[in-house]
Amino acid sequence: MRSDSSLLPSGSSDAETSAPRWRGVSRARLSGLDAFVLAVALAILAPLVALLFVAGQNGPDDALAHLVATVLPHYALTSVLLVLMVGVNVVLLGVGAGWMVAAYDFPGRRALQVALILPLAMPAFVLAYAYTDFLDTSGPVQGWLRDVTGWSIGDYWFPQVRSLPGAALFLSLALYPYVYMLARNAFAERSLTLAEAARSLGEPAARVWWRITWPMARPAVVAGVTLVAMETLADFGTVSFFAVDTFTAGIYRAWQGLGDRATAARLAVGLLVVVLCLVWMERRQRGRMAFHGRSARPAATRRLTGTAAWGATLACATPVVLGFVLPAGLLLRAAWSGQAELDPRIGAWALHTAGLSLLAVLVVVPLALGLAYAVRLTAHPLIRALAGAAGAGYAVPGLVLGVGLLAVVGGIDRLIHGVWGVGLVLGGTAVAVVYAYCVRFLAVAQQGLDASLKRISPSMDASARTLGAGPTEVLRRVHWPLLRPSLATAALLVFVDCLKELPATLVLRPFNYDTLAVVAYQFASDERLAEAAVPSLAIVAVGLLPVVILARSFRRH
Repeated sequence: MRSDSSLLPSGSSDAETSAPRWRGVSRARLSGLDAFVLAVALAILAPLVALLFVAGQNGPDDALAHLVATVLPHYALTSVLLVLMVGVNVVLLGVGAGWMVAAYDFPGRRALQVALILPLAMPAFVLAYAYTDFLDTSGPVQGWLRDVTGWSIGDYWFPQVRSLPGAALFLSLALYPYVYMLARNAFAERSLTLAEAARSLGEPAARVWWRITWPMARPAVVAGVTLVAMETLADFGTVSFFAVDTFTAGIYRAWQGLGDRATAARLAVGLLVVVLCLVWMERRQRGRMAFHGRSARPAATRRLTGTAAWGATLACATPVVLGFVLPAGLLLRAAWSGQAELDPRIGAWALHTAGLSLLAVLVVVPLALGLAYAVRLTAHPLIRALAGAAGAGYAVPGLVLGVGLLAVVGGIDRLIHGVWGVGLVLGGTAVAVVYAYCVRFLAVAQQGLDASLKRISPSMDASARTLGAGPTEVLRRVHWPLLRPSLATAALLVFVDCLKELPATLVLRPFNYDTLAVVAYQFASDERLAEAAVPSLAIVAVGLLPVVILARSFRRH
């Protein structure tokens, strides 16, 4: 999940070009800072290096050749189609809603600009479970249709829920807030001066939007779509439940079904290359498309009346209803329908989920703050490159990360056992799951804090330096009060992302240490959708409070 504030289009700042130089800091402190950045970067990159090592091992001679000759082209085509379908949907939903709430005033606008973020609390696989039980052949919708018409199964056509378009639809409803938040901010900061100048030259409103407003928002929208594409390629729960053969499903099948870790690692490397290419293309287009045109006046909103006003309300309310309100109601209906008793282990599952997520937050946020502050203090290209590399884990799908991480923790455990004779330390423990969360979501916190630090003028550091304050004291007395809102936002984003992470948790969790996402997936895989409703609803309930806090902060911004 995740919105990345550093991906928003912005003007150049003096913080980017004149990072403070701490000439008076001792050489030992600089070496300690360098060592910190190096250690974090190595810890984050270790699973990726291990993945390459596993991929180079000898597996069954014909396993990879068999996959290439049979199912690999199908995996690739299905993954591409899924990404394209989700991309088109999130652009329509996110850009449309973002433009309407930023440019127009209509009934319910203030509430809807916050409510449009709520689907962040609803994982895509939870949406899939809720709608499948509702729309499937045995569900209430088709049952009502047969009762009304007298038809029997096979006498009518109904859209197939368990399909590639179905998976694309539910992924779109869960992921469009990424594009919406970035697009809304970009449109809210649009230049009124340029638009008015164009209108004064006789340009129609539609042409002004296409030639002036859209180019300034396009880098943010493309960044949001790139985030959605990475999340789509990383998804496992939805595509697995719908039997959609993407790369991720193929990796899991080769690993767990065929027992061929080397072939699974090779498929994972292929998927990782695709994701990294997406990241590279996004950064390249963001570097080329730099638009600076913020107006000194706040962005104006035009009041809509009549049919247009209520049409805008309906358009903005639709993704909220379909992506949050209706599935939450369906989960409540299934949970309280009496079809399944409340499992007494639900409290333990919720505690495991919240505990792992909280532990990850307590590790990730300080590490992210340290990396962002290290980038601010030094202009050394190696340190900056290592700090950037530490954020590479976000581009790694959870299942791909699990393949490499198992090799890392297995090697560490064997080393510890050989030296001290101690048993499992990382493998088979919650430490491995928290490690995966840290690798996966460090960039979520790091880039937001880095963007916040860049908004703090270097002159404040220089003033504190002239008064004899060192880097640590400046961070504590100057930066910390200014960074607290960003730290809270980073913590909330990491917490919500960890709540919803399924594949890494599924393969790395300790024995008999299930989380809400894992048990919901297991129940749904066994077609026990009524039982899956309770943990699915618990995921939404646990994640709703952070999302509401984030939404309120978003509205204030």
